[in-house]
Amino acid sequence: MKEKMIPLISIYGSHRQMGNQIGEACRQQVAHSIENARTLLSDAYNDLQLTWGGAQIQSRKYIPFAEERYPQYVEELHGIAEGANVSFDDVAVVNAMEAVTTDALHLMKCTSLAVNQSCTANDNVLVAHNEDWVPEDEDDVFLVHAQPADEPPFLAMTYGCLLPNIGFNAYGIAQCCDSVYTEDCRIGIPRIIVSRAVLAAKRPSDAIRHMLAPKRAAGYNHLLVHESGEIYSVEVSARQFALLYGEDGYMVHTNHYVDPEMKKIESEPDELISTRVRYWRASRLLTQSRRHTVKTLQEILRDHLNSPDAICNHDTAGDPLDREKTITSLVMDLTTRQMHAAWGNPCENTYHTFQLNA
Repeated sequence: MKEKMIPLISIYGSHRQMGNQIGEACRQQVAHSIENARTLLSDAYNDLQLTWGGAQIQSRKYIPFAEERYPQYVEELHGIAEGANVSFDDVAVVNAMEAVTTDALHLMKCTSLAVNQSCTANDNVLVAHNEDWVPEDEDDVFLVHAQPADEPPFLAMTYGCLLPNIGFNAYGIAQCCDSVYTEDCRIGIPRIIVSRAVLAAKRPSDAIRHMLAPKRAAGYNHLLVHESGEIYSVEVSARQFALLYGEDGYMVHTNHYVDPEMKKIESEPDELISTRVRYWRASRLLTQSRRHTVKTLQEILRDHLNSPDAICNHDTAGDPLDREKTITSLVMDLTTRQMHAAWGNPCENTYHTFQLNA
């Protein structure tokens, strides 16, 4: 196992100040992620017919919707651009990438799962996630320990100039996001902005209201977990949603809709073999025990059955729109307020432990 540890930065203050601190501390990662996005669009030009200048024009259409509903998170984006000395337009493109490419990227190999007290050995509430994305972005992963002036402290993962959204806060609210693709996308609030807002929630109901913000451009599946043991999958599109409840004490979600009504608006469902085999594999592994621990969830996240469509993903070859790998792996313990994070594929890298201090 490699011992490399994900960088952790601590930020505090106003939203503009926190964005500035991210930009200054992670200037290299921010610039690199923008360059990666430029290269991705260039390599995929034959499929997308979209230049970087065109992507900037498209992203500008989404920002006013975000400013109307969540001006504080647009302030964070401005702060990141200022702190890293890069263009705000470039930062906006990266944060609206799935929207401006009309979801043509179809990157979909993330895996999320959760168990509550009825399924753990020590009565802790645990959440796990493998984040899969283009391999070039792995170098830009870092963790954020945030103490906003007007919102709950949180500990979350992000990479490059993306707003943090996968993590948990001091009120015991945790979120994992899995990309899903529908036919009802529109110009509106980018989903990364919507999911950033979830980290400010004090109750599960507040978190769900953020996920369903009016005028959203599209949606993720949000695996929402509370320290009390409440578990939900909130399957979201631009205009519809379904709320699934973990009544058996566990939940698994990947990159396809489970609710029958949401399936009806799914884009290109015949492409969803990889997400379905991961879903059933993770479900089987999770239900084989009612005494899970951080280590048993880590083992599930290392699973290679069905490779290259495995939970631990190493699929780095081929078409620019299809290459992706596990760039970080997380297990969150909401009872102890700890995040165990491995940088890159968890089969090759050690999990290190980070504490939310609030």
